[in-house]
Amino acid sequence: MRPIFSSSSGRLPSVLALALLSSLAACGGRTSLYEAEVKPDWKERELALPAHPVAADLIPVYVSPAATTSFFIDGKSLSLADDGIVRYTLVARAAGGAENVSREGIRCETAERKLYAIGRANGDWTLPRNTDWQRIVDNAFNRQHAVLAKEFFCPPGSILPDRDEIVQSLRKAAALR
Repeated sequence: MRPIFSSSSGRLPSVLALALLSSLAACGGRTSLYEAEVKPDWKERELALPAHPVAADLIPVYVSPAATTSFFIDGKSLSLADDGIVRYTLVARAAGGAENVSREGIRCETAERKLYAIGRANGDWTLPRNTDWQRIVDNAFNRQHAVLAKEFFCPPGSILPDRDEIVQSLRKAAALR
């Protein structure tokens, strides 16, 4: 069997690879052949931390029937910025009463999440050690990010909702439970 790319000098594969790379560079920031315009380089907005959540502003988020932790989104803290990130304050309450508060973000374009800050009992915020973006995984143990992304922030196959539509959708889903 003959190789697909063959030449006596062995340069043909490297020439083709170079041609491919240069054609990709010519596309600028395009991520698809069918995009009408070149996307500018993405830049994340600077971090701004909201006030700690108040019980009256918490919207319950149903994760699964097996979940032993209850999750809530602070409706007042939810924002959708021009950098494409939905930022929100998440409250997680364990069955035993322990509560965790975190400031997080979900980037729909890349299906990633980020922890911005951890809430303390005195109302202060602490920055986490790891501030890297992480891929959202839909598993039985940590479904809250997948539920938020798939069902509220970044519904597949539709136009991304604005902030008010997200809050309305969260409230509607909570009322059905």
